[in-house]
Amino acid sequence: MRMSLSPFDLTHWLTAKTELVDRSLNRCLPKATAKPATIHEAMRYSIFAGGKRMRPALVLAAAEACGGTDEPALPLACAVECIHTYSLIHDDLPAMDDDDFRRGKPTNHKVFGEGIAVLAGDALLTQAFELVAGAAGWPRYSHRDLVLELAVASGSRQLIAGQVADLEAEGKDIPITQLRYIHERKTSALLCASVRLGGMSANCTSEELEALTNFGTHVGLAFQVIDDILDVTQSSETLGKTAGKDVEAQKATYPRLVGLEKSKKIAAELTRKAYASLETFNGRAVAMEALARYLLERNH
Repeated sequence: MRMSLSPFDLTHWLTAKTELVDRSLNRCLPKATAKPATIHEAMRYSIFAGGKRMRPALVLAAAEACGGTDEPALPLACAVECIHTYSLIHDDLPAMDDDDFRRGKPTNHKVFGEGIAVLAGDALLTQAFELVAGAAGWPRYSHRDLVLELAVASGSRQLIAGQVADLEAEGKDIPITQLRYIHERKTSALLCASVRLGGMSANCTSEELEALTNFGTHVGLAFQVIDDILDVTQSSETLGKTAGKDVEAQKATYPRLVGLEKSKKIAAELTRKAYASLETFNGRAVAMEALARYLLERNH
């Protein structure tokens, strides 16, 4: 595709958007002192644990590509971050991946105990829908559309389906088609919903929404393939979480099934397809192009 010729400082853009999202999350989440304080401390502990805010960034970038602005998109950006953080809290539990570190810090259940960690995840999931309910409606997209988008992406046929299939595949030899099914749901579904919600906040056209869907699907898959690669090539210090957990748990991953080099080629091809889907925006998707490049080239 024709790449944008205008200079774009992704680091500066991401810093500004992360600060914007963090301020919004700080306003919308209950204060740490609100009764019962323990649950609100636990929610805030994981939300503000230093995540890269990729999903909110994609919401805001998609809104920008469709001619929208940050303010209407912010509640949706915060909602997807709440969903993402809830999924990480639960993913790290002993009954799931049993991880002690996330984003370079002790995981939620290590600090607050398993019971509070479960409830903190539940509370963040619920908070996400409260945020969507407070968003504006748009001529092409009603509150029903917004709630349905987030509910389907995070429900038993998408995000949770991916987690279930991932658990059931541990220690088993599965075909690459089943691994793609896992990644499409466990990771790609919420990334795809993020860009779609961003487009909706800008009252995007059906053509733009289709392009965003293609972008989100491909970049989401690439993101997870790269996660698989990083788990076997990077240290725990670089990742901010325990490296080698996938190998130890005998999880199905792209490097395990097709090898490291082929996995890298698959990630590159998925990202190329993601770029191609942005041609619809005629150079207006500069931030999305840069984010896709960042996701492919990241080392943690």
